[in-house]
Amino acid sequence: MLKLVGFSLLALFSTERLATVEGVYDYFRYHPMSEITEWMNQIVKDYPALVTRVEYGMTYEKRTISLLKIGLNTGAKKYIVWMDCGIHANEWIAPAFCQYFVNQILQSYKTDAKIKRMMKNLDFYVTPVLNVDGYIYSWKDNTTRQWRKNRRPGHSPGCYGTDLDRNFDVNWGMFTPLGASFNCSSDMFCGTSPASEPEVEAVTNFIKSQRANILSFLTIHSYGQMILLPYGDPNETVHNYEGLMKLGQDAAEAIWKVRGQNYTVGATSDVLYPISGLPRDLARMQGIPFCFTFVLRDNGTFSYQLPENQIQPACEEAYSGVLHIITYAHNQIYSGAVAATAATLWTLLLAAGVTLM
Repeated sequence: MLKLVGFSLLALFSTERLATVEGVYDYFRYHPMSEITEWMNQIVKDYPALVTRVEYGMTYEKRTISLLKIGLNTGAKKYIVWMDCGIHANEWIAPAFCQYFVNQILQSYKTDAKIKRMMKNLDFYVTPVLNVDGYIYSWKDNTTRQWRKNRRPGHSPGCYGTDLDRNFDVNWGMFTPLGASFNCSSDMFCGTSPASEPEVEAVTNFIKSQRANILSFLTIHSYGQMILLPYGDPNETVHNYEGLMKLGQDAAEAIWKVRGQNYTVGATSDVLYPISGLPRDLARMQGIPFCFTFVLRDNGTFSYQLPENQIQPACEEAYSGVLHIITYAHNQIYSGAVAATAATLWTLLLAAGVTLM
């Protein structure tokens, strides 16, 4: 069940408080989970008319999984743009991007007519860190910095963690050993059964309960500089592949215009290798039209340990690409100030050349 969370006053003498005051928070350094949580609370306080915090699940270690719901409360039913970051604990640039994205759309709301219109028509559901247990563990020391999975104990002594990005109930357990693994010591251990992990169950429940309302599903990763389409299964081709490829290529061009970085576009099974259990593929199979995985910097020089001096350029360029896809999706549904009803959503998308089923 989704739970709205109001803002509670922060401890006046917290040593981390200065890092979360609006206008002081440094979006171009990596933050531990405690600071991200405090930042979320501060954002709610600073933008009460636009932002609420929603609890929608619990981790294996009983920590809350939260998102920021961002949008103007019009009283009408609105379509949703979903974004999750930090499903892999060692991909620190992903949570940094989610925080940057939230700040950018909130800062732009009063001055950018396009953002203001989207805030009126859409709700953004942004999860800065999905794999909370793993992310906290990755901050312990240099040894744990490369930790990828969640923290559920495995079936063998000393074996921990499931790769949440291989645990969703879509072709689960296929394409081993490269695209998933049944070895609990592997970084790509897919779990003991489909959606066995509470973090995955929380996202799955949200997708299925809101599938008629979710317009775009975006999941943010690193590293490799890619924009990936469904599917991970090489035997499946997403309908309107050409249209989605064109949209992905246009987003990649928007990224390139920022700082000249090239992003590869294509289906996961074509660009990488066959992968099973992906949340983006589950979302697409639930009928959500615009589903993409963004894989941020770099191309392997620093791999998962992207230096802090690259956070700003990585976020700025990715923001341009992500915003291109969101804007396109928004414009397929809304004409002027009149929102499409659920009954006409698919008709409008089909008319725009987006084949869903």
